[in-house]
Amino acid sequence: MEPRLKNLVINEINPSLKEKFGYKSLYMGPRIEKIVLNMGLGLDGNDAKIVSSCQEDLASISGQKPVITKFRKSIANFKTRKNTNSGLKVTLRKNKMYEFIDRLVNIALPRIKDFRGLNVNAFDKFGNYTFGIKEQIVFPEVNFDKVDKIRGLDITIVIKSRDKNHSFELLKKLNFPFKESRNN
Repeated sequence: MEPRLKNLVINEINPSLKEKFGYKSLYMGPRIEKIVLNMGLGLDGNDAKIVSSCQEDLASISGQKPVITKFRKSIANFKTRKNTNSGLKVTLRKNKMYEFIDRLVNIALPRIKDFRGLNVNAFDKFGNYTFGIKEQIVFPEVNFDKVDKIRGLDITIVIKSRDKNHSFELLKKLNFPFKESRNN
């Protein structure tokens, strides 16, 4: 069964973007390729219990088992050693990606305390959008009682588009809650 959001993108959002920007084909428009979730562990990466509990949390959030990332270099000031655990990473594609966006926009982001919207300026020069969430407990899949420490989560939405503005319009049509930009 296809996700609700995927049907919405194919049937309504892509044709409206084609009309707005004057594309010759639907495939010229912006589209989401993947979503990467990243959770840094820092010094807690050496503790196997903490790594496994964070793995369970990220797996329940994403619906996929995360990969443990390692440090590439030893840096004394950051107290890191080469090939020790640095964090966890999950890459979502296809249907899981659309299901995650649906849960993120409609359930998780409204649960953030004092949430005023996402930053409009967080697009890179390729049109990808990256933002952070300070608490992984905003997702209803995470059991609040089992969480030992509240951790942050970075979310990168990789968008194939010609321009930042095209990516912004796609995310706006997907109901991402952006801050109102003020011209001072």
